[in-house]
Amino acid sequence: MDLAPVLSGFAVVFEPQNLLYCLLGVTLGMLVGILPGLGPAATIAILLPITYNIEPAAAVILLAGIFYGAQYGGTITSVLLRLPGEASSVVTVIDGHQMARQGKAGSALGIAAIGSFIGGTASIILLTFIAPMVASFALEFGPAEYTVLALIGILLVATLGNGSLIKSVAAAGVGLVLATVGLDPIVGTSRFTFGSDQLADGIDFVIVAMGLFGVGEILYNLEHRLRPQPAVLSFGRAVPRRLEWLQSRMAILRGSVVGFVLGVLPGGGATMSSLVAYAVEKRSAKDPSRFGKGAIEGVAGPESANNAAATSSFIPLLTLGIPANATMAVLFGALLLQGIPPGPQLISEHPDVFWGVINSMYVGNIFLILLSIPLIGVFVRLLKVRAGILAPLTILITMVGVYSIRNNAFDMFLVVALGLLGYGMKKLGFEPGPFVLAFVLGKLLESSFRRSMRLFGGDFIGFVQRPVSAVLVVVLVLTVVVVPILRAVRGRQAARAEQVVSNA
Repeated sequence: MDLAPVLSGFAVVFEPQNLLYCLLGVTLGMLVGILPGLGPAATIAILLPITYNIEPAAAVILLAGIFYGAQYGGTITSVLLRLPGEASSVVTVIDGHQMARQGKAGSALGIAAIGSFIGGTASIILLTFIAPMVASFALEFGPAEYTVLALIGILLVATLGNGSLIKSVAAAGVGLVLATVGLDPIVGTSRFTFGSDQLADGIDFVIVAMGLFGVGEILYNLEHRLRPQPAVLSFGRAVPRRLEWLQSRMAILRGSVVGFVLGVLPGGGATMSSLVAYAVEKRSAKDPSRFGKGAIEGVAGPESANNAAATSSFIPLLTLGIPANATMAVLFGALLLQGIPPGPQLISEHPDVFWGVINSMYVGNIFLILLSIPLIGVFVRLLKVRAGILAPLTILITMVGVYSIRNNAFDMFLVVALGLLGYGMKKLGFEPGPFVLAFVLGKLLESSFRRSMRLFGGDFIGFVQRPVSAVLVVVLVLTVVVVPILRAVRGRQAARAEQVVSNA
């Protein structure tokens, strides 16, 4: 492997403005992780217009920092308040809050910060070596391979999403339909525009992201933020003792491996990784009865896993142009907004962006471990800010941002409509993640499929005549067969975790 581009990526990171954006991104990420419900996807979507006039590498460094920084922040409220700031921190509540009640909150937060740092850093190292190999392999992909790959991504995301399987598939179906709005990419006829010239170019992804994640999430979370918050427990000494470190070190190692592997898979992500890591720790423990009563391994494993997964989920985005989760889909839109299509050509055509973003994660993780403990008290006080102040301010920023993209008032109405749709989906149990990912992958799926059909003369057998495409078809079939089983297992694990949380 040629290390010259990797080293040049550090030169990009250590430019003063990029260091500042990295620090700003991870700090915002921690704030987002602490505030329950907002989430990195919503925050990144709201900030997309702001990054439009920033240099591409700096913009993606900022937004990436928000994503992996949120994994740190969610731990603080999980331990001190029994209130997960992020979905990926929900399993940390089980033993983390029990430790806090026993006067060991500092140890829980300390081992979570150390595990997050180790898991994230290990994942970055693997990402550095694996991503170029995946991108090199993906250069051989043609329309047939991308067709099957996009279909696998949509199916995995829809079937591994939270909530009802039928609702997840339905949300993905609506996203696919919405992706067809505008002019046909091949023959140029209008589709689903209802005679409106405003829709002739289709619906911009930024508008979809800001509507569903920005306005929709804010409206939905207003109901929850108005509820009274629990008392904050003191955290004391925030450094794990030697015995606690010895108990946690293998959990951190196992969590890092689990997180890296599951983070690469579409539909995997930080939440699933933390749940699996907790199950692995409980099953490998000599005394499983300790779990749920303040076992430090129950904090170390999941926290290492969710940070490792947050990092490894960049692999399919940067090398294949396939977002692995909803937040990656929004980052996909951020790259397109900068005129940089993610995929196998990214390394060769925009090495400053590729290596700058990857290497910024090393620096970002150092910033996070330095900030996570000293600023706990400041971050927790933010929970006292009334939702009636935060929500209108965020909505205002969203609307100004969406208007600034094209100076078009129609886009503002579209964001409001999509925001109401997102709010309704959440209320009815439809997750917006499958919707957004299907919207992103839908255009790739349609164009690749139609090009493949032209190449194969309309014969579907062509998909299994190409070696790589044939292997992906086998993976697709296995996805349809195996994923329902994995979903059932995951559902049982999540139910057990929720039961333990409610009994804690």
